[in-house]
Amino acid sequence: FQSFQNVGKEKNYVFLSKKIEPSSVLETAPLSDGLKKELAWNKFSGPTFTESYCWPPVALGCDVIAISHQGNDPLLYIPPVLTLLQLKSDYQALPNRSGVSLILCPGWKKAQVVFDLLKTYGKGCRQLHPMLIILGQNKEAARQVEMRGCEVIVTTPYNLLRLLEHNTGLLCRLCHLVLDEVEVLLSDATEQVFTILDCYKRATAQVQENLPRQVVAVGAQWNKHIPPLIKEFMSDPHIVITAVEEAAIFGNVQQVVQPCMNSNRTAELLKLLDFTQRNLQKVLVFTDSITDVEIIHKALKSNSVVSLKKHKESKCNAQCVLERWRRMHSSGTPAVLVLTDDCLQSLGITDATCVIHFSFPSPEVFGQRLQSLRDNFCTGMKDSAGEQEHVKAKSVILLTESSSCHAPEILCYLKHAEAEIPEELYDLTPRVLESEEDKLSRPLCASLKMFGICRKRTKCPDRHQINSSIDMAQNIADEMIETPERVAILPLLVVHATNYFGRIVKKQKDQYTVLAKEMNDYFRVPGQRISVTNVEKSVFYGLCEGGICHRVQVVETPPAKDEENVRKVTIKYIDEGRTSQVNSDQLLHLPAKFQNLPPQAMEIVVCRVKPIDNEVEWNPKVTDHINHKIKGKLHHAKVVHTLGRTVWVDPMVGVTSLPEMKMWINEYNIRSEILSTGLGTDNPGHVGEIQKLCRQIAVLDHAERLEHFTEEDTAGVEEASSPQATSVQENPAESCNSSMFLDVSFLDDAVQTKEAEDSTVHQQKGCHPQIKWFQDNVTVTLKVQILRASDSKCEFSREKVAFSAYSEGKLYVADLELYQSVIAEKSTCVIKDTEAVILLVKEKKGAWCKLLKNKNVHVSLDFEHWEEPEDERPFTVG
Repeated sequence: FQSFQNVGKEKNYVFLSKKIEPSSVLETAPLSDGLKKELAWNKFSGPTFTESYCWPPVALGCDVIAISHQGNDPLLYIPPVLTLLQLKSDYQALPNRSGVSLILCPGWKKAQVVFDLLKTYGKGCRQLHPMLIILGQNKEAARQVEMRGCEVIVTTPYNLLRLLEHNTGLLCRLCHLVLDEVEVLLSDATEQVFTILDCYKRATAQVQENLPRQVVAVGAQWNKHIPPLIKEFMSDPHIVITAVEEAAIFGNVQQVVQPCMNSNRTAELLKLLDFTQRNLQKVLVFTDSITDVEIIHKALKSNSVVSLKKHKESKCNAQCVLERWRRMHSSGTPAVLVLTDDCLQSLGITDATCVIHFSFPSPEVFGQRLQSLRDNFCTGMKDSAGEQEHVKAKSVILLTESSSCHAPEILCYLKHAEAEIPEELYDLTPRVLESEEDKLSRPLCASLKMFGICRKRTKCPDRHQINSSIDMAQNIADEMIETPERVAILPLLVVHATNYFGRIVKKQKDQYTVLAKEMNDYFRVPGQRISVTNVEKSVFYGLCEGGICHRVQVVETPPAKDEENVRKVTIKYIDEGRTSQVNSDQLLHLPAKFQNLPPQAMEIVVCRVKPIDNEVEWNPKVTDHINHKIKGKLHHAKVVHTLGRTVWVDPMVGVTSLPEMKMWINEYNIRSEILSTGLGTDNPGHVGEIQKLCRQIAVLDHAERLEHFTEEDTAGVEEASSPQATSVQENPAESCNSSMFLDVSFLDDAVQTKEAEDSTVHQQKGCHPQIKWFQDNVTVTLKVQILRASDSKCEFSREKVAFSAYSEGKLYVADLELYQSVIAEKSTCVIKDTEAVILLVKEKKGAWCKLLKNKNVHVSLDFEHWEEPEDERPFTVG
């Protein structure tokens, strides 16, 4: 059944596989009375057109497929499912006479939305105890899930599979399975969804009791995996489609793209019509201008093709054209009508067999044009025998060099429809995206910065290329990052688990610390607190909060009203990165001397980690954990890339100062902290993607500038941080500021990254392995972290150790020049499964203050085995 339903001034299309009486009024909808009251209380304005067709079959317990432009709205299924769960009589064979509903969502964020809606509208029902289950990869979390009394479970495919490992009986009690945003589930988690469906099918086959079983799938797009879903796991479902372009895919409309030159469109059209005249087809030629209609009609007439024309200035009215159109076909003549888009609705043609898009359509116009084919949609599945005898309706797009405006959207639809796509359309689309982004001043895509990839690029509103005028308008001053391989960072605003705003703190004399003290002293004097009367956008002001003075910039001001002297203005704390709203009378004049120091806030991105399960955003649990751990605390980090005022760091570690020993102890690695939650996973290509992005405009970042560091520069940094250097300082204050850094697993132990391999101490012969060391009075032990080493060699000399081995196809080399001498003949190397253990026998007994003559970022102390004698001096890293 297909029909147009009048709703207000608009006509809404619906395809139905079986007749459904719509419920367009809430009072008569097939919902429980309590639920209707709750919907009314929450000012629910529906049911919408799609809901009016979805609710009745869902409330009857039927299997349903619903595809709509509003297919991501959970209210398409929540009210009727909640109503079903009120019927105790249907679940008498289950404990407590209660069925279990399972709602699968494409990600944690959508699952949270659904869960919140269940809590809201569940108030109008008896207690249903909905439960949101989001598990990390830690198996212990899945074991601890307690679902007793729970009747509605909301989760994602990945989380459900982890749960089923420890709760295999769940699916036996399952009566209602809902696939929310089915096209996303079947695209992003195809294997996981069908694994769950297979398990559900097997579980229900083993249950003896007669229980209701229902599968409901709602979404915004048809998907190629829906036919096997219907065939294998659903029972004669109701199919409801209110998006005509999606019905066209379900109806197997053949989509053809015909490349041609813009000047040659009419000739190409004549070829197409010559082909169609072999069959008695009904052809509509759509264009967006009256001029084109006249030109086409004249060309067809001169080539002996009988055709009709219709546009707003035509003398013949719609009824006259429609009657002539029908007579042409019934008399055995191919019916060809050339028309503009604005005439389609008045004609109401539904039985065309072919539409030709003479002008390239927008997505909205494209859908309207396809409606004229709807009587010829083939409603069988593609693999059905009868479908092969059905003449397919056809849609032909003339693609020219000027068809650029909507090329990306149409390309996306054609891919979705699995049409054959010519190279010309593939070539045109990237150029369109590039030309659009060159004109736009939108921000650089956050997903691209955070993870190195944007999985929704065609729909993402932000930029995916570097715009120098925006991204490099304010670069970080070189003096702020004196030694990129080691900077001190103070995160002050946590956006999410891997994205922060904060300051880089200089080791010697931090300019902002001096400025902050001077500002506080200045504004402490009451006469110097001068309020601003006329607030201007982009200007710097002072703001005192709780005894602390800040530099702020006004980023937005509301329209001025004559009677209002005080307005709410949006400000940015230029040394912290956060924004806020304050009254305009709180802003103070900021003397010029306090404006000389550039804004100190910068964006910080932690690299090489991303959310699990192909999620595009961090779960709030991870963000809250990291926020609590790092905000306002000093960290050390290695800068691997910079762009404007954004720095990418790997690693970033929390540190604790040991003033007596003039060293820092690394307490935790942020990346490792995220991984330990079970909600994050490795993202090895992150930095490489960022560097590739920036190479498009030849951005020279700090990682590249490291190559130009001279050995003298590096030596100077090491000298300033060594205990020997600080011990001879005459000025105690300077000595304190030069306290050394102590690496404790400074680089991530879990994964040997390419960035580490490419650092300044990169060994030309191979990758450098991570090494931890500890000692006693007689020996020094080195643990070389290398998995399943093969072809290993370890050569000892009095002041040197040379180790090499292969692991997983890579050569690892460590050429270590020792700080003191060893007895080569007594030293040994033992290869184990996860490491190589090198034992060096000291030539002279006693403690070494460091292992190597020259600093090596791949070598760190092993604090699990190191115990400091009472008289021992502080150790350096290596």
